[in-house]
Amino acid sequence: MDKILRIDMGAPGGPKVKVDGLGSYAGLGGRALTSMIVATEVDPMANPLGAENKLVIAPGLLSGTAAAMSGRISIGCKSPLTGGIKEANAGGQPAQVLARLGYAAIVLEGNAPEGKLYKVYINKEGVKIEPADDYKMLPNYDLIDKIKASYGDKVACISIGPAGEMKLSAASIACTDMEFRPTRHAGRGGVGAVMGAKGVKVIILDDSGLQNREPKDPEKFREANKKWVDGLRSHSVTGTALPTYGTNVLSNIINESGGFPTRNFKEGKFEGVSAISGETFADIETKRGGNPTHGCHRGCVIRCSGIYVDKNGNYLTKQPEYETVWAHGANCGIDDPDTIAMLDYLDDNYGLDTIDMGAAIGVAMEAGIIPFGDKEGAINLIKEVGKGSYLGRIIGSGAAVTAKVFGVERAPVVKGQAMPAYDPRAIQGIGVTYATSTMGADHTAGYCIATNILKVGGFVDPLKPEGQVELSRNLQIATAAVDSTGMCLFIAFAILDQPETFQALIDMINAFYGLNLDADGVADLGKKVLKAERDFNKKAGFTAAHDRLPKYFYTEKLPPHNVVFQVTDEELDSVFNF
Repeated sequence: MDKILRIDMGAPGGPKVKVDGLGSYAGLGGRALTSMIVATEVDPMANPLGAENKLVIAPGLLSGTAAAMSGRISIGCKSPLTGGIKEANAGGQPAQVLARLGYAAIVLEGNAPEGKLYKVYINKEGVKIEPADDYKMLPNYDLIDKIKASYGDKVACISIGPAGEMKLSAASIACTDMEFRPTRHAGRGGVGAVMGAKGVKVIILDDSGLQNREPKDPEKFREANKKWVDGLRSHSVTGTALPTYGTNVLSNIINESGGFPTRNFKEGKFEGVSAISGETFADIETKRGGNPTHGCHRGCVIRCSGIYVDKNGNYLTKQPEYETVWAHGANCGIDDPDTIAMLDYLDDNYGLDTIDMGAAIGVAMEAGIIPFGDKEGAINLIKEVGKGSYLGRIIGSGAAVTAKVFGVERAPVVKGQAMPAYDPRAIQGIGVTYATSTMGADHTAGYCIATNILKVGGFVDPLKPEGQVELSRNLQIATAAVDSTGMCLFIAFAILDQPETFQALIDMINAFYGLNLDADGVADLGKKVLKAERDFNKKAGFTAAHDRLPKYFYTEKLPPHNVVFQVTDEELDSVFNF
């Protein structure tokens, strides 16, 4: 991964390809590379859908190697949803394939002329860019079927659905999984809209004839990777809970904690949780002939994905993630697994962020567009997005826009991005992350649930403000570093509890690159990334006032604990005092 592929989609005469060396970006990968390129090369005041924005796609430092769990890809830009810097990441096959092709990043620059749509094909021979008129407005599954007919199923794809082509601000970017299905999404921040503005429908990656990237010290790398895998498999979360029930193992747990946002964040417990829990989904999948345990990319040992089939045993969608089950379930008052699975499929097919879609539907329900619990109504709202109707374009722009259009004050968003599946009043640490993250409300930016609820890496009382700022700060630093390696974020459970597993990760990086990195060096990388992101947002007009939750979280008590968010503004302003 010693080169950056730059494609100017707005060049005179058609797209132009240029290959650069890494230059000042040497030693960076994943989120570190996407954020540094965006922070360095994009005007913070640029229009996110304008030609001056850039879309950066980068595998992690260990992607394309034999390192277990190294298949995450980072996608960065200035976000049309938040107006700030954005990194969204996804699993699937593209990170491993792009890394084996030798590219540290793809940078899409400029905008194609209005009405022009292209496909980009990359293999070991080079890059080919061709018109994709026959792909226009195709949903992701239909698109991948067409690509399979032309290119086979051994390639990997990065694509957008109709939502991206319509430049809707909740549009995602899809990545194909091991079964060549468009199920893994860089969902947050409207990255799909930026890809649509560039005029790129799909990037097809073909690593035929190429091998894994090789470490500088193969023996030490193999030894560290073995310890790494052993550590992941021995931890109760990464070795047992996630492989058995997937991420939705959290539904019962978070509901019991009183932090499971219900009916647009009005309550902290959902009476229908047992019907949509991870245990129930796994049971349905097993009985129908699906599979509750599945890896989304080669080299995954946690295997928290799954295959959800309908009542006739036919594939419907990937096993819906916890955040998806919550967003389309409890948040909308829906307790039917088949409905939630259908909504997940539709989101993936049209290319939409499931979190912002569930939140937008919850807001629409509060506005009286449809009632809470209306299963068919929820499905029809997502179908409206696929149609591109006026109503669909509102919903497809996310919860903040939906609330503004329909006059709903209670919009659960920060910096324009919808909150995920944890109420910040009952889990105060995640409220700090929501408020202060450079990305807008984002649980993955600093996953305080680990310590607040699961007691991983210690315990900080979720109902009290004490200790939450330090917890969120440390996790945001660590996460920025992890996102740069290409590793799945779920490794955090094991590395927080098992120092030897954390050391194995560091040893892998050192053995691969010939470095002498230590734990402090990892933290320094995280701080460097966060500083660049914060500086970009400040130049884009963000102030301390943007690092706040909506007012009603400070005034409306959340049942059953009857608590409000208690971390003070002064404390929130201290999060980035490294």
